[in-house]
Amino acid sequence: MDQTDSPATEQQHRTVPVGYRQGLITAITVLLGFSLTFLRYWSLEMPGEWTAQSIVATVALCVALLLQIIALARSLRLEDDQPREYRRTVLCFTTSTAVLMLGLLLVAIEYAV
Repeated sequence: MDQTDSPATEQQHRTVPVGYRQGLITAITVLLGFSLTFLRYWSLEMPGEWTAQSIVATVALCVALLLQIIALARSLRLEDDQPREYRRTVLCFTTSTAVLMLGLLLVAIEYAV
């Protein structure tokens, strides 16, 4: 058996299927655009006074933005073609989406009160 045919070597050369990275990059940029637009409206254009809850919501939105930017930077790296790195990037993006949803929920509660 040739060393190049070993399972470890084969696993090192596996890459993410064509189109996965492009789809992830598209999803990240769409959500990033929404997040930036919403944060601009929420923090600069919406009338009203700042409260402790609105500050917490804004912090959550900023954390989500930071995670989205990290996920975008990771997805543009050559190393993200490897399944292990790709999974970490997807996890970072999924976490950013969860934090964004939390921030939006806090905004909705603040707006409803």
